[in-house]
Amino acid sequence: MGRAFEFRKARKMKRWSSMAKIFTRIGKDIVMAVKDGGPDPLNNSKLRAVIQNAKNANMPKENIERAIKKASEKSTENYKEMIFEGYAPYGVALIIEVTSDNNNRSVANIRSYFSKANGNLGTSGSVDFMFERICIFRIDKRVNNKEQIELDFIDFGVEEVFYDEDEIVICGSFENFGIIQKELEKRNIEILSFSFERIALSPKELDEDKRNIVEELIKKIEQDEDVQNVFHSMKV
Repeated sequence: MGRAFEFRKARKMKRWSSMAKIFTRIGKDIVMAVKDGGPDPLNNSKLRAVIQNAKNANMPKENIERAIKKASEKSTENYKEMIFEGYAPYGVALIIEVTSDNNNRSVANIRSYFSKANGNLGTSGSVDFMFERICIFRIDKRVNNKEQIELDFIDFGVEEVFYDEDEIVICGSFENFGIIQKELEKRNIEILSFSFERIALSPKELDEDKRNIVEELIKKIEQDEDVQNVFHSMKV
């Protein structure tokens, strides 16, 4: 089966319980994008993409503008991106993406979650090889044609295109993110949202009781204010 099947089966579990948490995490993405490429969306492709995510999450325009302005100030804290790798109970691999202004706090918190759940926090690269990193773009299927997108974008690194409710989902390798984004914008195709996903190459199947235990750990990790994304190798 294709990547669409794997994406639906292994996509990360999102449990952002409130809009405030979503806005906080998007706000961090804005800060990172501005620090890397400047505050002008016209000259900063990453910021353009993050702004689309903010709009898709119904983040108010004034919140977006305030976040960009704040990120441009020298006094604004510098966030650092960190990747944690390890094993949940029953051998389920986890990759945790963190954006934090306090490395020591984040390390201590993540280590604590693993320890209390009888998991194991690993070293860099200990489970990364078990995942494939891809980029995902979502566009409106009401104004775009799936077959035409597949035909037009195969030369730009798009590997799979499929429907998901009212959207067309475009999948490509992580390395081709910029090329695909540029071509979508060149063709005036509105990007509703984008994301980077890590897809388990060999999902692990668990019975319901074991799965619930692993999901509790994932839920706990996702509630941490510094955690942006959690990816797992559990077969859903």
